[in-house]
Amino acid sequence: MGPRRFQLIYLLPNLFTAASIFTAAVSMVAALHGDYEKSAWLIFLSLLFDGLDGRVARLTHTTSKFGIEFDSLADIVAFGVAPALLVYQCIGHEYGRFGVLVMALFIVFGAVRLARFNVMSPNTDPTVFIGVPIPTAAIFIAVWILMSLRYPALRGYGTVMLAGMLLVSFLMVSNIRYPSFKKIDLKKPVVMKTLLLLIVVASLLYLYPVEGMALLVSLYILWGVVRALYTIAFKKRRLR
Repeated sequence: MGPRRFQLIYLLPNLFTAASIFTAAVSMVAALHGDYEKSAWLIFLSLLFDGLDGRVARLTHTTSKFGIEFDSLADIVAFGVAPALLVYQCIGHEYGRFGVLVMALFIVFGAVRLARFNVMSPNTDPTVFIGVPIPTAAIFIAVWILMSLRYPALRGYGTVMLAGMLLVSFLMVSNIRYPSFKKIDLKKPVVMKTLLLLIVVASLLYLYPVEGMALLVSLYILWGVVRALYTIAFKKRRLR
């Protein structure tokens, strides 16, 4: 009974990972059938399952090498292939080879990002990401597809949206640092400020879920770029 129970617990986090892949597959089918809104929301659901698998593994002490590799494979499907296909079906097919190129580069750079993360993970600072995480890139794409569906005027800026996707693709494999919220040290002086900020963010998402998410994820991505440019400019000033 003991070993059997252990094996079932070992499978639990992998079931969430499998659910992330399954949800991504359904998202791709929805995109192929022209149901872009459903496809985008299913990518969000994949993100939920992806977040649960790691947490369940840590809570049940069932973290394994197999689970890490399985999670990476799930990520390239859920946050690489699924959002790329969504963009191509919704917008990219109107731009011929350029649309195909943007879709392909997003998947390729996403795979490079995951491979680099797996290699560098033990030696990196857990409070930062090197490059945009692939789930963040996927949510950025999914939420702006939702914005284009909600505001038809944005459909006229397909080239800009593809350029944004291309930019995020390069940011995934860049050395730009982005904050990680997995390990936050909430000391007493900042607890109240953090609580107030979370309340404001939650209120924004409640009133304007799509617009609020688009704003937050866009600011997160731009923050890393602006911070990197500021750091470069500051270093040049010090060298003068």
